[in-house]
Amino acid sequence: MERAALKQSQLCGSWEMKERLGMGGFGHVYLYQHLESGEKIAVKLCRLELNSKNKDRWTREIQIMKKLNHVNVVQARDVPAELNSIAINDLPLLAMEYCSKGDLRKVLNKPENCCGLKESEVLALLSDIGSGIQYLHENKVIHRDLKPENIVLQEIDGKHVHKIIDLGYAKDLDQGSLCTSFVGTLQYLAPELFENKPYTVTVDYWSFGTVIFECTCGFRPFLHHMQPVQWTSKVKNKGPNDIMAVEDMNGEVRFSTRLPYPNNLSRPLLEPVESLLQMLLLWDPAMRGGGLDPGTNKPYFYTVLQNILNMKIIHVLDMTSAQLHSVVLGAEDSLHSLQLSLQTQTQSHIPPLSQELLLETGISLDPRRPLAHCLPDGLVLRETKTQLPLSALRKVWGEAVSYICGLKEDYNRLFQGQRAAMLSLLRFNTNLTRYKNMLFSQSQQLQAKLSFFKTSIQHDLEQYTKQSKAGICEWMLLSLFCFVFFLQVADVGYLDEEIVALHSEIVELQRSPFARRQGDVMEQLTILVCKQRIMDLFPKLEKALKNITTAETVVMQMQVSRQREFWYLLKIACDQDWSWTQYGAMKVKPQKL
Repeated sequence: MERAALKQSQLCGSWEMKERLGMGGFGHVYLYQHLESGEKIAVKLCRLELNSKNKDRWTREIQIMKKLNHVNVVQARDVPAELNSIAINDLPLLAMEYCSKGDLRKVLNKPENCCGLKESEVLALLSDIGSGIQYLHENKVIHRDLKPENIVLQEIDGKHVHKIIDLGYAKDLDQGSLCTSFVGTLQYLAPELFENKPYTVTVDYWSFGTVIFECTCGFRPFLHHMQPVQWTSKVKNKGPNDIMAVEDMNGEVRFSTRLPYPNNLSRPLLEPVESLLQMLLLWDPAMRGGGLDPGTNKPYFYTVLQNILNMKIIHVLDMTSAQLHSVVLGAEDSLHSLQLSLQTQTQSHIPPLSQELLLETGISLDPRRPLAHCLPDGLVLRETKTQLPLSALRKVWGEAVSYICGLKEDYNRLFQGQRAAMLSLLRFNTNLTRYKNMLFSQSQQLQAKLSFFKTSIQHDLEQYTKQSKAGICEWMLLSLFCFVFFLQVADVGYLDEEIVALHSEIVELQRSPFARRQGDVMEQLTILVCKQRIMDLFPKLEKALKNITTAETVVMQMQVSRQREFWYLLKIACDQDWSWTQYGAMKVKPQKL
């Protein structure tokens, strides 16, 4: 009803509703544009069904948003007076800056990011979100629901800037430094939130670490194919330096302190990022973040993060081998020191005098200036004394292009194979749903017949003692025992639990096919395991249906036997001049006429 109303009235004075951007914790977010100035704002509109508790959260979100002012936290805007007419339940609207580049989940779902974002994008994320979280915590605010869907991108001066949004679940620490209530997204929750323990700002550290890992590798760090309620017990005993857990083909959980390959980080960044993740993904919330750095009086992970961001890394393409070398530069490193580093890394150990370092524009570096002051995005290395012939260069580049094309073909095949596996799983899921509907329909019919039969048997048992001398058989006691057995046959709740669990896993596999590594062994295994579990369920369902059909037949036969017994008793009563009253059967003398 709400969406239809908005479609009918897209104009509010000088503001036009362009589209619905999405749904937040408590309401829908719409894009409005001013007809004259072209200004765009995002307006969050409260949903109709909010209870009083969530209405308080809605009001608190607006209050928190209005007091924040940081480039990496989405900015609140003044609500135009013309838009107040669309407010619902007397709750205020929330107007925010419009971020046109979408959210981080949209970026992660791109096929080219299946193994993580580019190094430059990861570093930008570390800088922006780290700064945003630090600002929130300095202003005594815990976000509590940090995830890719709550990180949006805005283009500012030609650069993509990450911004934190949706503070619907944020907690204001002015109400107490320890919090115990929570509602949020499960996949990125800190462990203490599952255990209903008090928590502090370190819950955001865990979520931040999970987002960093996913952006670096393309999937979440701990048993990403499982729901959190399933993996917490398996991951609880991980080592303090473990940043990843996967399940092997035998179902055993394997932990690792290293980032998995492939990822797009250069070699100099691997260990620093791994150290950062080891601090953020500590299970113990008191130790998470690395403790307090006495030099800055801030959590130590901020120091590690800043050291990563301060690293000056230059990437040099070696034309003689088509290899890319990454070198860390100091503040005062010269061109000669770079050449010495390249000499140790290149396959042929090219000496400095034989190196020619070129920018992408073909211009040589100025040896008189400190290298860090004119740091380019990339360099091209040529060996001046040993020039490769054109045919050799063509062969090197041809092999490189062929390798890249091969990788693309491999990826396409893996994607097509996974799609085929998913479609097959969905077909099995359709059959499973059909079986489920048939099973529960027949189960309800059997339960209804058993309910009627139970009432009849209970009445028969009440009269059994009084009428036992009249020839009533003891089949009613047997019927009662059969009823208990048939009631167990009609109860198919245990099958329902298995089916619901399977449906949840299949939905999770469908939800974000590119957010995980395509062709990953564990993901393929998950599809196969789901399919095998469905196949294992089919015999159970068929047996349950057969048992229900058999039980239904026997119940009907026993009901017929019961009717026959009554007719038999009626015949005895008629033959022996018995009279039936509300107290039972009584024998009466025939009256003389």
